[in-house]
Amino acid sequence: MILQNIKNIIFDLGGVIINIDYGKSIRELEKFCQPGRTIEYSQKAQSKLFDLFETGASSAEVFRQQLRETYALEATDEEIDTAWNAMLLDIPKERIDLLLELGKRYRIFLMSNTNEIHLKRFNEMVEHSFTIPSLDSLFEKTYYSHLIGQRKPDAIVFEQILAENELQKEETLFIDDSIQHIESANKVGIKTLHLQPPLTINEVFRDASV
Repeated sequence: MILQNIKNIIFDLGGVIINIDYGKSIRELEKFCQPGRTIEYSQKAQSKLFDLFETGASSAEVFRQQLRETYALEATDEEIDTAWNAMLLDIPKERIDLLLELGKRYRIFLMSNTNEIHLKRFNEMVEHSFTIPSLDSLFEKTYYSHLIGQRKPDAIVFEQILAENELQKEETLFIDDSIQHIESANKVGIKTLHLQPPLTINEVFRDASV
């Protein structure tokens, strides 16, 4: 029933396509901090410097320096990038295969709250593991928060995708693992699926006989 009258699907990336562990990056970064120092970052809330990086308001260079200054963090650029990318676990092959198949039947899009360090790593993972050049090649169009200057759950993100691609909201399904993003899309009028572990997109579409 979830796909009834659906012609367009907007996918989130982390927790939907790529397996992710937000806490792993924070644990790695905190190794470079003074003992007892904690970094404010999670799936639901984060400090301002992460928001600025995810909306492209700060560069990777500024982000690294702000981490050092805010959390008394002592690490090289490479050490920071490696720790920051630690949350990015893997992309199961069956999810790539599913997206390739869905792309033949639906207009599919990607909308991710992300940043330039993670995007580089995403594409390295795809290039090294699969016979596709990049994440972008799987979708009709991709929307990365740091490139469009907007991030979920702001309604303008969903309104932009609908308008730019002439999508009807009642024909559009949005899949995300964060409830605050789901609630925002619902308010815009888009149909939604809150993907909660252990449910995966492959199971969702297998049950829908797609």
